[in-house]
Amino acid sequence: MTDFVLTVTCVSRRGIVAAVAGFLAENGCNITDSAQFDDQANGRFFMRVSFRSETGATTVQLREAFPAIAGAFDMDWAIHEAAHRMRVLLMVSGFGHCLNDILYRWRIGALPIDIAGVVSNHLTYQKLVVNHDIPFHHIRVTPQSKPEAEARLMALIDETETELVVLARYMQVLSEAVCARMEGRVINIHHSFLPSFKGANPYRQAYDRGVKLIGATAHYVTPDLDEGPIIEQDTIRVTHAQSPEDYVSLGRDVEAQVLSRAIHAHINHRVFLNGNRTVVFPASPGGYASERMG
Repeated sequence: MTDFVLTVTCVSRRGIVAAVAGFLAENGCNITDSAQFDDQANGRFFMRVSFRSETGATTVQLREAFPAIAGAFDMDWAIHEAAHRMRVLLMVSGFGHCLNDILYRWRIGALPIDIAGVVSNHLTYQKLVVNHDIPFHHIRVTPQSKPEAEARLMALIDETETELVVLARYMQVLSEAVCARMEGRVINIHHSFLPSFKGANPYRQAYDRGVKLIGATAHYVTPDLDEGPIIEQDTIRVTHAQSPEDYVSLGRDVEAQVLSRAIHAHINHRVFLNGNRTVVFPASPGGYASERMG
């Protein structure tokens, strides 16, 4: 038996759930998990269904049959094999805590992805990456070379059939053209609890304001710097007795955890773009371990 994930977005109206459930039943499939959300603010409906084929139906067969249902509701939809491991390209600059965390989770199977490579504008983590038998690509970026560097990046994405790009503290701003082409497929970790303290040195800003909570935000990248739809956030308490360096040290742990959770949600098709926001369905009952590990 094969496990699948169906994602659906459309205008909200009566009968969507019944139509999807009827289609799956008629095609010999059993629903194992289902989540839906009706956004009354904009009239949009979002649905994620995990199901199992009990009659040997293939991905191709299901994708060929489902348009009969999708067309009636004008759906944006996709059917994925749950066991598919998404190809992910990691990008990093001078701070390696998020990269190290991702590599560890990948190595133990907690992040079931295929790492297509690591891109960096520095050579700092070349040995680390190569020691994991992962291709390392040094793409130097200067104001003069940025167009050429981004052309190399996009060629690499195409060559490696990359499905998701993760900016694991990659400290270069992507151009509007790259953001548009990769919409919904680039995740960034911002070392602050957005929308406050945007831009450079947010921990210093937080320290100067005497905050009692610091945090991190994982979001999709858009042409508007640090304004993309938010996927995941978390915070940690701090006190007046701690220094900006303490904030940085504590914040790095939060950043790594938040980015990992955002990647996990994306690769399991639990994140839906909803204008400037996202709909993020929780992991299946039982937590991350209940979702397919590949």
